[in-house]
Amino acid sequence: MSPEQLRHARVLVVGDVMLDRYWFSSVERISPEAPVPVALVQREQDRLGGAANVALNAATLGARTTLLSVVGNDDAGRRLAQLVADTSIRSALHQIPGLRTTMKLRLVSRQQQLIRMDFESAPDHEVLLDLMDRYEQELEGHDVVLLSDYGKGGLGHVERMVQLARARSRKVLVDPKGRDYSRYHGATMITPNRAEFALAAGDWRDESELERRAQAMREQLQLEALLVTRADEGMSLFTAAGALHVPAQAKEVFDVSGAGDTVIATLAVMLGAGAALDEAVRTANRAASIVVGKLGTASVTPAELWPQP
Repeated sequence: MSPEQLRHARVLVVGDVMLDRYWFSSVERISPEAPVPVALVQREQDRLGGAANVALNAATLGARTTLLSVVGNDDAGRRLAQLVADTSIRSALHQIPGLRTTMKLRLVSRQQQLIRMDFESAPDHEVLLDLMDRYEQELEGHDVVLLSDYGKGGLGHVERMVQLARARSRKVLVDPKGRDYSRYHGATMITPNRAEFALAAGDWRDESELERRAQAMREQLQLEALLVTRADEGMSLFTAAGALHVPAQAKEVFDVSGAGDTVIATLAVMLGAGAALDEAVRTANRAASIVVGKLGTASVTPAELWPQP
């Protein structure tokens, strides 16, 4: 697979978008009012978060990427829409009056988070129903659907989304959330991390038990594949053909924020470009090893994945 081939991928990203806001500060003293550090904010930075970061990762790799989601008609929503407009992502964001756009505010000092503050509200049922017509329209122009579930309410009709996409022979990749994965029944692949999979399937004592639990879930949900991302233990792919374990490649882990976004976006782009599943997984593993060496939510470029000699 070459970087040029990735441009043929057409990826539709649907899910919970959010604004990642960073306040970079210096801490030199303790407050006289309470035993807490005094952070002097010196610089601010806004980044795309959640499904928006997934879309950014896909677009950075060269795929023709559409982002379908809802935001509020508030400062965070307008800022998020502006950030999307500054990229090559094709925006299908719907601004909803009264909805509070999800924002994660991180206070950072010396490249370490001091605190994270979250602001959010869930969209109502009717708002999500209104998105379904647009979703069906967008399916016609895309090969791969990527459903990014952050548990913020944006995928309230995910079962129907999976059914509609699979009925049109589209590949459906899901970044899951919660204990109950039955709503992802029939998807092509789900990509839980180690903790998420343990929450849904139970913990395991050894590799053979992990494989039994993963294959049982894959068969129950009628998935083509299940990928468990395991941080420093790499990734484990489970299909009808068996298990494929890919060791981690990261030499230095700086920040794991958004690594799962990079993994599923890379998988979607590779599959959309026609890559075999094992090649897509190995490339996604390499992408993850690159992105964890960066601060905060970040993306990977084709040049980083395939450096020239």
